[in-house]
Amino acid sequence: MISVPRRAATAIGVTAGLVLLAGMVPLWVASGSQAVDSLTHFLIAVAVILAVCQALAALARRFGQPPVLGEMVGGLVLGPSMLGAIWPEAEAFLFPQSVIEGLDKTAQLGLVVFVFLLGCELRTDRIERKGMVVATVVGGMALPCLAGMAIVLASGGLFAGTSATPVETMMFVGLAMAVTALPVLARILADLGLERTSVGALSMSAAAIGDGLAWMTLAFLLAGQDAGGQGLRNLLLATALVLVTALCVRPLLATLVRRLGSSQSLTVVLISGAIGYAVLTHSIQLHPVVGAFLFGVAVPRDAPAVARVSRQLEGFTLTVLLPLFFAGVGLKMAVGLLGADPLAWLVLVGLSVAAVVTKVVGAGGAVRLAGMPSAEAWRLGFLMNCRGVTELVVLTIGYQANLINQLAYTILVLVGVITTAVTAPLVRWSLRRTQDDDGVTAGGGGTRADSRVLP
Repeated sequence: MISVPRRAATAIGVTAGLVLLAGMVPLWVASGSQAVDSLTHFLIAVAVILAVCQALAALARRFGQPPVLGEMVGGLVLGPSMLGAIWPEAEAFLFPQSVIEGLDKTAQLGLVVFVFLLGCELRTDRIERKGMVVATVVGGMALPCLAGMAIVLASGGLFAGTSATPVETMMFVGLAMAVTALPVLARILADLGLERTSVGALSMSAAAIGDGLAWMTLAFLLAGQDAGGQGLRNLLLATALVLVTALCVRPLLATLVRRLGSSQSLTVVLISGAIGYAVLTHSIQLHPVVGAFLFGVAVPRDAPAVARVSRQLEGFTLTVLLPLFFAGVGLKMAVGLLGADPLAWLVLVGLSVAAVVTKVVGAGGAVRLAGMPSAEAWRLGFLMNCRGVTELVVLTIGYQANLINQLAYTILVLVGVITTAVTAPLVRWSLRRTQDDDGVTAGGGGTRADSRVLP
């Protein structure tokens, strides 16, 4: 009997499955969508989304990019910008309105769990070099925010949402430009062997605090929208919820975590709490993920049971639920809206360049002025440029709240993908340059991560 290596067998199995799926889709399309019931439609769409996103994630990993970048691109590939333009019949078959509605609901659940996990990972109690962290956060968020607001102002009504004032649109785009994606940053640091360096630790601390500030700002921006004169009421209710969480819910959770011996029971408590908070914030006209993040922040940090639950939830969320969100992003995008409009393309290029330059100069320049060596300072700036999943979540919330229009949503999603794609190559270039200049291993910190030689 011939022995086949496990990785080869896996590759053969995945390839065979994709070929079989690709061969069946034309038959389904040719038979007409009326021959397939809604449940079958939904399951087919989920299978196609997961297969495409996983294949592109593997391709991204092959080119030294974080897998999530491939999954983000997979969502765009399945939308009207690519599949709809090349094979509109297949897109119409895979994503009828009933399937889109089901995917949206599933994606919302995925976002609630994902953002809850982000809240659980927010650690401010272990931050060292607090002065450097403050400089990174201020410089890395203020300059991109101002640049985004200025570009929106200069572009006239190009970004305007249907229910937002010009100031609200400017503030939202500035916020989206200021984001750094904590989970994608962590993956890039691990891939490059920088997670144990001082620059890696500093970037993670700054990204965690920056994300927390971004969610708070977004919450108050949404609550402050004049929804039938209820803006002040929403702000007061949001403030009250934060106070109740800090004073009552956080101590109660600490007690429950200590007393619950079963991780399964703890899982139910945490997921139910995240969903309950999502319902609460949605009821006061905030996005559900704001509540999920707030509840995640309230969860105790040092309990092993909480860590186990987080790992269990993370696997399913990142592998299954998040790709469905990416597909939803792709279905809302329409690159064709840019068309032949030179202003739209100019704004896309301008925002992309400004997003990279302002992050690098803002974060890197701030810590350089604070005394960090030049090479490490600019490397930190490159790392903080990673926007990834967090920006897509923020943009989707803003688009659903009509703070921006579809063209602006498309442009900003493309900016998020571009800036995430250039982060790892820029960091690698920085490391190689340090090696060439110093004649020693990049980083110079003496740790395992610092001594790693990049290919």
